[in-house]
Amino acid sequence: MDTFATVLSFRWTILKLGIRHLEIVAVAVLLATIIGIALGVLVSRRRNLAAVVVGVANLGQAIPSLAVLGLVIPFLGIGQAPTIFALVLRGTLPILNNTYAGVTSVDQAIVEASRGMGMRGWQVLVMIEFPLAFPVIMAGIRSATVVSISLATIAALIGSGGLGELIYQGLAMVDMNRLLAGSVPVALLAIAADALLGWAQRSATAHAAAVGNRWGR
Repeated sequence: MDTFATVLSFRWTILKLGIRHLEIVAVAVLLATIIGIALGVLVSRRRNLAAVVVGVANLGQAIPSLAVLGLVIPFLGIGQAPTIFALVLRGTLPILNNTYAGVTSVDQAIVEASRGMGMRGWQVLVMIEFPLAFPVIMAGIRSATVVSISLATIAALIGSGGLGELIYQGLAMVDMNRLLAGSVPVALLAIAADALLGWAQRSATAHAAAVGNRWGR
């Protein structure tokens, strides 16, 4: 109850910073999804590129987020841009890996059957492979989103806002109330996002099963 009362006392600050936090995460995850899916589809078609592309993505994962900020601030300045850049580096890999794994795991008998019916390559991808792979892709997006919500707290270090402001204020002032007011909403956002995307993943799985049954899987 004390924790709840503490968080409630900062409700307007939490609302304002929470909206900024979600804006940063939404943009970063959207960009990571576009890049990750595009690269995943590319390497599924050019498998000789898979090791190179995944290796570069792994390199982006290996660099600490704070180090990324330090490296890109001279080019992107301070604010949301360097934070989003760092989050995109973190979020692209799981989406890329899951897209590649999902597309390449589609039953080739279904792919050949659709081609035998006169479908072109892009039609096979959009109507067959992508729907069947989407549950796996959603798992990557789910992972990237939850991680991004947590890592977006670093935005406060370079003046771009977010719930990390309360966390860092609490650490600097040794103020447990502020620390809780920042960390508890971040945890709740991560739990809520995981639950929502988990539901979306289950829906995608049901749709993929329907597509598979339609094509004789």
